[in-house]
Amino acid sequence: MGQDNGTSQPSEPSAWRDPRVYQIASLSTLLLHGLLVLHFNISIWQIVITISTAQLMQYASTRYCHLPFFDPKSALISSLSLCLLLRTNDCAVAALAAVIAISSKFIIRWKGKHVFNPTNLALVVVPASGLGWISPGQWGQVAWFGFLIACLGSLVVTCAVRADVTLAFLTFYIGLLIARALWLGDPLTIPLHQIESGALLIFSFFMISDPKTTPDSRAGRIVYALLVALAALYVQFHFFKPNGPLWGLIICSPLVPLIDRLLPGLRYDWGTPTDGHRARPTQLPFLFQPQRRVS
Repeated sequence: MGQDNGTSQPSEPSAWRDPRVYQIASLSTLLLHGLLVLHFNISIWQIVITISTAQLMQYASTRYCHLPFFDPKSALISSLSLCLLLRTNDCAVAALAAVIAISSKFIIRWKGKHVFNPTNLALVVVPASGLGWISPGQWGQVAWFGFLIACLGSLVVTCAVRADVTLAFLTFYIGLLIARALWLGDPLTIPLHQIESGALLIFSFFMISDPKTTPDSRAGRIVYALLVALAALYVQFHFFKPNGPLWGLIICSPLVPLIDRLLPGLRYDWGTPTDGHRARPTQLPFLFQPQRRVS
């Protein structure tokens, strides 16, 4: 998920030009749909505790690191993502996941960037500890809902100037799944069934696209997407672990500093989105452009 730097604040963008606003709206829509229509197995208390704990951790870390202002958007994105993907029978575990996610931004860092995607780290640590689980098929396989997720995600990554890593990952991941099926002589219905997952789409559009944990250059992000896809499939088919993309992202995240060194680009700033080569203002639909005040 797109997060802020944690201990070094970028320039503060205007509300309508901040990609995180659209990410929050998208994730909130998905969560409401899951609760009201799909009847997700998550209590209101767990949602409240997850969001509240994330905000408290963000505030405490902001004060501890003497940052100039408290920005709740990053923590809200992480907590909404945890509500969508993490399942547990204990609200204390939900709070722990929020603590892991937010604290990792401030603790695990390299040259001004946090190493791991906060939500991704919590979603790997908590299930690996046996304290919770992830249900990839909780959205079902309804085509129109998958399309909804894709559309909302497309809006987010376009505003955040990170559509390239999402499209590259999906191309590599799906292509390799199909190539494996053809090599084994399996019917194509098998890889098609494997990609019919709301969790995969949310990972692709909302997690691997995080501007603060992906390589700075476009070439670096494409290489990164390939490495994550290869690692995900290796974990999935060699170790027979579910949620391969989450593991693939954790494995490859420490490689980002090396990729940035070999394929350097401009550091991302929420106030001035960049594709790694040049800064450019976020392009928003006409209806959402802020009105100019006429004197």
